[in-house]
Amino acid sequence: MHLEDRLKNSIRDVPNFPKQGILFKDITPILLDVELCKDIVDALYASFSDQKIDGIVGVESRGFLFGLMLAQKFKVPFIPIRKKGKLPYKTVSYEYKLEYGSAIMEVHADAITSGANFLVHDDLLATGGTAAAAAELIRGQGGHVAGFCFLVSLGFLNGQNVLNQYSKNTISLINY
Repeated sequence: MHLEDRLKNSIRDVPNFPKQGILFKDITPILLDVELCKDIVDALYASFSDQKIDGIVGVESRGFLFGLMLAQKFKVPFIPIRKKGKLPYKTVSYEYKLEYGSAIMEVHADAITSGANFLVHDDLLATGGTAAAAAELIRGQGGHVAGFCFLVSLGFLNGQNVLNQYSKNTISLINY
C-alpha cells in the first residue's frame, strides 16, 4: 500500500475539536505504527536530501514528533519553536495574527545560526500562519528557510500561498 493510503487509513477525524465546526485531523494513531513512522521520516528526508540542510525547526508541539527524527536522519540539530513562555532560556519572539486574535511564538536566542539553512517541520499545514511565524523567527536571526514539510495539508485553506514568500519548496505527504 502506498504511503499516502497508509496515512489516510491511520489519520483519525475528530469532529468538533478543538471547537464546534472544526474537523480535527488526529495524527496520533500514526505513532502506533513503527514502520509507518520510519517510512514518513524516510519520505520527508528524500524530499530534501539533495539540499543543504543545517537544522530542522520543529513547531510546537506535534512538529516535534517527526521533526526530531528528521533531524537525526539529516544528522543536524533540532530547534524547537514554542508558544510564548514555554522556553526556559533567553528567547526571540514573533507575534502573528490568528483568525480571532494573535499568538506569539519563540525560539531560543542562540538556536538559529546566521547564514544557515533550516527546514521547518510541522504536522499540518492549514492557513500557514504558524509556519510563517517560524520562518520569520529564522529570518530575523539571519537564517534561511530551505523549505517546509508537513504530514498533512488542508489545501482548501491556501496555506501554501502564505509560505511561498519564504520558500517555494513545500511538501506535504497527504493533502485534503
